[in-house]
Amino acid sequence: MIAFKVNGKSVSVRAEDDTPLLWAIREHLKLTGTKFGCGAGLCGACTVHVNGKAARACQTALSDVKGAEVTTIEGLAPKSDHPLQKAWIAEQVPQCGYCQSGQIMKAAELLAKTNKPSREEIVRHMNGNLCRCGTYVRIVRAIQRAAKEA
Repeated sequence: MIAFKVNGKSVSVRAEDDTPLLWAIREHLKLTGTKFGCGAGLCGACTVHVNGKAARACQTALSDVKGAEVTTIEGLAPKSDHPLQKAWIAEQVPQCGYCQSGQIMKAAELLAKTNKPSREEIVRHMNGNLCRCGTYVRIVRAIQRAAKEA
């Protein structure tokens, strides 16, 4: 059993130590907002926060989060009213939507440490979170909007 917190709630998962956190979140805890994208840590669809830092859940072993605080998209804002979530809607970012929870979680990490990032800081920080629909311009606008409104 590996014990940790998810979205502020203490949980224990019975699985092998090397089980990817992604599968513990999706299959054991039934939190399906975190998506499986590539399984190799290359796309960012599975991005969550571990102790406040963005992490690829597909590449994070369950044993690595023992005693840690994990935040998924479901825990970012209980009512889905985080400034980023509102900005995502206002800027009409999602098309297929598959990468969006990972994009938002990566952006939330940026805004937690830099309240008014420049466009260049946003682009640099978000590098590596892929969007197959190519809505990068909208993603940047949404992060800029959220930074103004936060």
